[in-house]
Amino acid sequence: MKTILCYGDSNTWGCPPVQPGQAVERYGPDVRWGGVLRTMLGPGYWVVEEGLGGRTTVWDDPIEGAHKNGKHYLLPCLESHAPIDLVALMLGTNDLKQRFGLAAADIATGAGALVDIVVRSGCGPKNRAPKVLLICPPPTAQLSGFAELFAGAGEKSRGLAAHYRREADLRGCAFLDAGQIISASPQDGIHFEAEAHQTLGRAVARSILDPRI
Repeated sequence: MKTILCYGDSNTWGCPPVQPGQAVERYGPDVRWGGVLRTMLGPGYWVVEEGLGGRTTVWDDPIEGAHKNGKHYLLPCLESHAPIDLVALMLGTNDLKQRFGLAAADIATGAGALVDIVVRSGCGPKNRAPKVLLICPPPTAQLSGFAELFAGAGEKSRGLAAHYRREADLRGCAFLDAGQIISASPQDGIHFEAEAHQTLGRAVARSILDPRI
């Protein structure tokens, strides 16, 4: 059986469109894109969903806490679930928060640094490197309650894909631009509607099953 690790933020966790301070009821396992992926891949695969709201690529969050830094937990997570055949990595949306002041290229570089951790981990079968599918999150939509927190994110988010593709090409890993197939919800501008989870899960499955990966 092959193991797939989905490493991401609130959209991997399954947060529906929400306003700040609103109670969150997580999407069910069959709705989340990781769950859709599990169904599409079938019984020969085990899919681990590792999503955390507010998770960044490699940046400590001065308000929400250092544990939101995706770099800190990645290696322990890899070792916990080894051997891992492939890591589907989708982070970067939270890096767009105004308090980090990051350029699109910096965010992509952070994602590339996480790819490097996966490749160096030796957590794949026979202590080899797991394969990586680097997923660029879709651009933010019209922000409502999150507008101040993500001020200036719209234009910056639309520039992420080209930089993510470059990071993937530099490392020879697979790449998927989620913005080409789904959009963030117009309800809050950040999270995915249930239909988008379905579309993304199917697209990730196609990428994983592509014999070129």
